[in-house]
Amino acid sequence: MLTSWLSGAPADHPVALWLAAVALGVALFLALTLVLRLARSRLERLAEPAGHGAAGAAARVLRRTSWLILALASLLIAADLTGAPFPGRSGAGHLWFVLVALQLALWLDRGIEVGLTHAVAARGRAGSITATLLSFLLRALVWVIVLLAMLDNVGVNITALVASLGIGGVAVALAVQTILSDLFASISIGLDKPFEAGDFIVFGTVAGSIEHVGLKTTRIRSLGGEQIVCSNTELLKQTIQNYKRMQQRRIVFSIRVTYRTPVDQVAAVPGIIRAQIERQPDTRFDRAHLARMAESALEFEAVYYVMSADYNRYMDLQQAIYLGVMRDLQAAGIALALPESILHLARRPPRGGDERRAEAGPA
Repeated sequence: MLTSWLSGAPADHPVALWLAAVALGVALFLALTLVLRLARSRLERLAEPAGHGAAGAAARVLRRTSWLILALASLLIAADLTGAPFPGRSGAGHLWFVLVALQLALWLDRGIEVGLTHAVAARGRAGSITATLLSFLLRALVWVIVLLAMLDNVGVNITALVASLGIGGVAVALAVQTILSDLFASISIGLDKPFEAGDFIVFGTVAGSIEHVGLKTTRIRSLGGEQIVCSNTELLKQTIQNYKRMQQRRIVFSIRVTYRTPVDQVAAVPGIIRAQIERQPDTRFDRAHLARMAESALEFEAVYYVMSADYNRYMDLQQAIYLGVMRDLQAAGIALALPESILHLARRPPRGGDERRAEAGPA
């Protein structure tokens, strides 16, 4: 044993054992301190100048080291190695495990904070609420697990405690089922990102811009100006159309001309439509055809794309295309069809007796 190195004291004397434990503990503490400081210094140099990335995150985690916990853990580890007597039923081995678990919990707590802070910085302000909620849940989980491990290591029977926590958790979950459902829906929105603040969405009969995504509700500013508050759970049950993320808008429109139009002029209509579409900026022509011969008119169908998600921009371009097509059709002598019905009247021939009386004339 290490205490055999001490002279003038029996190898199993408590004082000699504790002197050896203190000496070994100091050496272990200095070694651990040197290793951690060198590691943190190296990581900080790797993270320069931005201070981000895995190296920067690891350096910030190591700053959460508690030197008091490290010193006590080093002393208890040394006491366990040297066999120094320890008061109480729990030996030094149990206590140094408790301190090591506590230090690991501190590192994990800081790691969660650093990781979620980095995620919020990458996603923008919209992810801050989700990050806060996730941070609370993950930190609580870490500390509960560490606390149970510490209690179990020092000899406390945690079976009944875990069972009580489980039953209590089920009761609380049933009592606040709706609130928990909205909280987890908020996490789902934050992670999956179906929409963010500023996006224009449509679901059901609601159309408006997202103002705020909260822990329980989402607030939407409708086209009419009023604020609509919707439960996160109910919102995720809907089929949502997000127009903010639309890269291009597909437009389909029809034009009707009369059957009195000559065939040569009918064949020229698709070219007139195409010329007007291609004349407008931010558009991409797809097709224009005589689509159908309806009851009262020849119907032409045209398809093009607006290379912008701005609705006002789309309406300006559509108006310019309509007016241009109308001018070109008027110049070509092609009339647009109006809804009309043609009624054919047939004159009924007179009956035989009426005809003879008409020929005979008045008596």
